[in-house]
Amino acid sequence: WGDSIYAYFWTGDGEWKNAGYPGAVMTEVEDGIYGIEWPEGKENETLNVIFNDGSNQTGDLTAKINGYFNESGYVKDVPVVCMKGRVHYYEGYPISDVVLPTRLMKMMGAEILFLTNASGGINPSFSAGDFMMLTDHISLWAPNPLIGANIDELGTRFPDMTRPYDKELRKMAFELAARYCIELKSGVYFAGTGPSYETPAEYKYFRLIGADVVGMSTIPEVIVARHSDIPVFGMSVVTNEAHDDYAEDYFNDGDDVVVAANAAADRMTTLFTEIIRTL
Repeated sequence: WGDSIYAYFWTGDGEWKNAGYPGAVMTEVEDGIYGIEWPEGKENETLNVIFNDGSNQTGDLTAKINGYFNESGYVKDVPVVCMKGRVHYYEGYPISDVVLPTRLMKMMGAEILFLTNASGGINPSFSAGDFMMLTDHISLWAPNPLIGANIDELGTRFPDMTRPYDKELRKMAFELAARYCIELKSGVYFAGTGPSYETPAEYKYFRLIGADVVGMSTIPEVIVARHSDIPVFGMSVVTNEAHDDYAEDYFNDGDDVVVAANAAADRMTTLFTEIIRTL
């Protein structure tokens, strides 16, 4: 955070420049919540993130950065940066782009990563609208984001994944959820590539190997966060059934998933805000 914000910017004349932002203005947007007012004229630059090993993420990332990192400031006295959405592997991005925001947040000084997703309820006791804290995950899909040369400055070559989701943060969430009468479940998240929904046979298979919900995201970000030794708190909103015993006329509708996810927003906001305030 500090007094200046630095990044590499494409100047449009064939070279990369290091651009400094001294004296970024902090504006109070709500009681106790502050946002950064970026310098005029820098909104449409093209951002290139340079890693310590000299590798970089080139290309026009303006839309990603402006679209996803457009909320930052403080919750109580805790500095936060928020993504508005995420980059999905099924959108055609390379896995390095999918995890770029997480690595960027690490470079900005993030110490804890909070992740949310919409998921299908494999566990028959789950219903649309339920919240499930992630205790573990299963990934049999996209390339591991750590494949390739290791960035030693970020983490070890073979990071431990015994505890991908922080136990103390889950305990805190349970206590705060009870205070606000928010029911929490916990379980194992399974990730597929998407964008197609899974077949009934696949849902049955996922249940047999121990999954409680299924989604299309999250795990790559968790892997790079744990690679960098960042504690992770993960939460799924169950938005639809993911069973192998559907009614004959059942149909998985993406619009219904969005509606169910949006309906959970207020409860999710309350819970996450209180967890951050308690840190």
